[in-house]
Amino acid sequence: MQARQIKIFDTTLRDGQQCPGAGMSFENNIEYAKLAAKANIDIIEVGFPSASKLDYMIVHSVAKEIVENKSSPIIAALCQLRENQIVTTVRSLEPAIKYGRARLHTYVPVDSQLMSALGDYGKNFSQIIKDVYNYIKIATQADVEVEFSPEGYSRMGEQFNFVTDLIRAAIEAGATIINCPDTIGGACKLQGREYFVEKMNDHAKIIEKEFPNKKITWSAHCHNDFGLALENSINAVIYGPATQIEGCFNGIGERAGNVSLEQSIMFLKKFGACENNKMRYYTNVKIEHLQAISDFVSINMLQRQPHWPITGENAAKHSSGGHTNAIIKNPLSYQPFDPNEIGKKISFLFGPFSGGNHAKDIIEEFGYICLEEEKACIAQFIKDFHSERRKGITDSELISTYIEYRKPIKINNFNYAKYENNNSIEVEGDFFGENKKFQFTNSKDGSVYTALYNAIVKFIPDMKIGRYFSQSIEKGVNSINRSKTMIEDQDNKTYTGIGEDFDIEISALKSLIDAANHMYIQRTYVKIN
Repeated sequence: MQARQIKIFDTTLRDGQQCPGAGMSFENNIEYAKLAAKANIDIIEVGFPSASKLDYMIVHSVAKEIVENKSSPIIAALCQLRENQIVTTVRSLEPAIKYGRARLHTYVPVDSQLMSALGDYGKNFSQIIKDVYNYIKIATQADVEVEFSPEGYSRMGEQFNFVTDLIRAAIEAGATIINCPDTIGGACKLQGREYFVEKMNDHAKIIEKEFPNKKITWSAHCHNDFGLALENSINAVIYGPATQIEGCFNGIGERAGNVSLEQSIMFLKKFGACENNKMRYYTNVKIEHLQAISDFVSINMLQRQPHWPITGENAAKHSSGGHTNAIIKNPLSYQPFDPNEIGKKISFLFGPFSGGNHAKDIIEEFGYICLEEEKACIAQFIKDFHSERRKGITDSELISTYIEYRKPIKINNFNYAKYENNNSIEVEGDFFGENKKFQFTNSKDGSVYTALYNAIVKFIPDMKIGRYFSQSIEKGVNSINRSKTMIEDQDNKTYTGIGEDFDIEISALKSLIDAANHMYIQRTYVKIN
């Protein structure tokens, strides 16, 4: 089976930033270009240097910093078919020209609806054809590679011959890349002979016949207005002449966006070598960087949906009990590819449909003990504790609830009474597996705090009080008191407990119980390496 490389043309910095709300700072543009270069992206379309001084500087700076040798990505810049813009764009790309890594991308509308915006010029076909030749010639004579796009190609309608003349003129002037965009995102294979891929095949045959000695790259630039950008891009490769796919990471771009590059790349990796294919299709992209680039776009341009294919937060996250059990045993059981390949890890979100294995896996990952015979009970306790959290809980919340489950002392009620010469407190709850009720009296013989300490020491003999103090959280007579108790074991290891209450003595008791619980759990349920 023959192999054909599909070049990846990344227009995240150009078409992506034309999307409302997706613009980035100068520094972020440079950083993104470096990420794309690291991933071995073939062509990076940086921007529109004629749009502003800043856009010019971004293109010029990327061309200067990213292009270091002939193996660096090609740096592309877009411009309208105007002489002054051609000249400006060539100048912005100068740092890349000496390495043969500069590409000027220009276009002219061929969709009658788009051409109407050009006024009388849009009706003068012969002049447009002359301009395509003359202006592209300026760029090629400056040793810049040229890509030409008949804008609105998929809606050319009856203007096939005019489009042919434009492509012919562009190639005669030295253009070597012909991009056939589905600019408005309305193409579909069900269109039959009107489908843009069919038109690409027709044009490719004409050009091959007329220019047999010229190697022309055919490219597809598809928008996603009907959700067909990936299908259309791949069809242009498998069933058409395209050897270049243009798109953006995370599928950002004008309106509903462009084809997602990470999806295109992984599609070709997964299905590009299927036995039914006449050709093996591949890219040279280093896919281990895909997640990092996608994350950068999500943070700095437009937020990515959690369920976004390939790189979305939920793409490798599971909460179903059945899924979790299977994935723990075999990571690929519910994954179409290994997320590690793109720099992503499989993760689990504990939720209402999670089971004991899921809880056990997280608990043990945090270094705690969860026996096989108790995992179901612990999982159910966690789900009951967070019964209103239908969207799931974080791992840290799960561990906090596990600790709640493990607490040997759980107080249900404090009954506190003050008398003339002493205070009385009744503590009722579960003490080390037994329901207990203790009544302590604070008199000249001792405090309630000391009495409770003496009761707990019976269960944890080597526990001893280190330091203890209380303070008001806020100013005023109605402020809540926060108490802190530090206890030590026989190895002088310290455990801290915190308690809060309007009554200073009850807050102190709560802090003592919290410290004792913490000490017991850490000593009893933490795995020893």
